[in-house]
Amino acid sequence: MLEAALVDGLVEGGMHVHRLPPGPTPLVSFAIHRLGLDAGIMVTGSHNPPNQNGFKFHLGPDPFYGEALKRLWAVEPSVREGGSLEEIDLAGPYLDALAAELDGITVASAVWDSGNGSTGPMVERLVARVGGQQTLFTIMDGTFPNHHPDPSVPTNLELLRDAVIAGRADLGIAFDGDGDRIGLVDDAGEIVWADQLMLLLARDILRERPRSAIVADVKSSAVLFDGIATAGGRPVMAPSGYVLIRERMLAERAPLAGEMSGHIFFGDRWHDADDGLYVAVRTLRALAAFGSLRAFRESLPATFATPEVRFACPDHRKAAVLAAIAARAEAEGRAIDRTDGLRVAEDGGWWLLRASGTEAKLTARCEAQSADLLGTIRRRLAEALRCEGLAPAGLD
Repeated sequence: MLEAALVDGLVEGGMHVHRLPPGPTPLVSFAIHRLGLDAGIMVTGSHNPPNQNGFKFHLGPDPFYGEALKRLWAVEPSVREGGSLEEIDLAGPYLDALAAELDGITVASAVWDSGNGSTGPMVERLVARVGGQQTLFTIMDGTFPNHHPDPSVPTNLELLRDAVIAGRADLGIAFDGDGDRIGLVDDAGEIVWADQLMLLLARDILRERPRSAIVADVKSSAVLFDGIATAGGRPVMAPSGYVLIRERMLAERAPLAGEMSGHIFFGDRWHDADDGLYVAVRTLRALAAFGSLRAFRESLPATFATPEVRFACPDHRKAAVLAAIAARAEAEGRAIDRTDGLRVAEDGGWWLLRASGTEAKLTARCEAQSADLLGTIRRRLAEALRCEGLAPAGLD
């Protein structure tokens, strides 16, 4: 219903509309670049419940959001002659471009889990060309009958993990509902987090592009930033938020950028979009050079981290709380990175505290080199927050 109303309104306003069949969100970016279009709109609810849907905008090749998007609603609608509608299907060229990344390499065996999201039919066609692959839940169904398609949540990867182990596959690949985010498990069923995957991809890219900038968000592990430097790259920390990550990637002319949620962008030979399927084939390409995903994960320094913890804080108090916590950390001689909130270095670890942009909450994340150190850092941060009158549930 939303898509039909959108198309009717655009045509009535005099636009030449190219209508794509249902598919993953990255197809819009692909179509803009392939056809030289002026804009693109995807009707999507991503991994949200079925009653939550909306529009995702591009103006030219770039996401269109925030204040710029708000100004759009102030424009008076108008009716113009000359509008037209053309039905197009770019699945074939899109699949050709994906498969081209795997030409001439030995591809690891994988289980691909679409979670009944929009990648399903495309995944079926891609794995038929690659060979040696298995698929799960590829029938599109917005009620998500098997599991919720959000690969950043561990429980959503349990069926994929079981299938990888039972099928003795090399890895498992999961997507979110609209196909712009990715999650991985290795052949032991262990989750390979997005910042770990970023390091694998960074090592592969830096072989061809030494000294390049690699962009990651403030929630990412110190292992990633240290690993980028060790591999000969220039680590760049950026605010969280996929559009902000992409903007920083373009500003730094970086060939790779990503964040903990699973949005990963390539700026070397793709169209600067967060495309889960493209990340998947680039991962398979990197593994052909570096070996098994499990061996890569086990080679990384051991760290212990919290998930992102959210707790209530009135909007009018957010800035004051962050300022007070920062003053306390500075008085203790702690180094603070203010890229996005406060990322504070501790002995053997760090913690992050930032304001939610959508809720009356603060969010926190901690990482340390041991479980004991993690407990110490969590307690220190929780106590500092309690001194400001907050109840940091999840940090104690």
